[in-house]
Amino acid sequence: MTDRNQSVCPVEYAGGLDTRIRRWLQNPKKILGPLVEEGMTVLDVGCGPGFFSIDMAVMVGETGKVVAADLQEGMLQIIRGKIAGTPLEQRIVLHKCEENKLGVTEEIDFALAFYMVHEIPDQLTFYSEIASVLKPGGDLLVVEPPVHVSKSAFKDSVSKAQKAGLTHVESPKSFLNKTALLQKQS
Repeated sequence: MTDRNQSVCPVEYAGGLDTRIRRWLQNPKKILGPLVEEGMTVLDVGCGPGFFSIDMAVMVGETGKVVAADLQEGMLQIIRGKIAGTPLEQRIVLHKCEENKLGVTEEIDFALAFYMVHEIPDQLTFYSEIASVLKPGGDLLVVEPPVHVSKSAFKDSVSKAQKAGLTHVESPKSFLNKTALLQKQS
């Protein structure tokens, strides 16, 4: 979902993306609890080593599904190792994105783009692709880091999401982060 000139977190740093400190600061259950329900089909875009994917798989329950999408096969291999032999293996679908295309075709109730939209050179196309798979009333939560993404760059990104047909519903509180909850209208 990015070109090679952009900064994508390398697989070698995956361990730093799944730590106790991060779990304390960015608790998936607190962040996603109000948004992810049992039976949903959810998408974790730029899932990395599965920090959010695994918790979402628990939240959607036996009748739900998580599409964990990443550009790097190495990140998907890490998730595969974490869920092998567990019930979550049946709930998490691993999906490798193409260089400039997400390529997901399933209808999605909720999508998460955590700390990754700033890595995408063509954000309008990205948001259009997300909008095309979101069910009417479906949500996309975008969370961007405080240092890498300026206030104006985030505002511009949200504007591109709106041009792609998503409505900015709110900006949920997330310590130091820039956030936007976007929704596909009916």
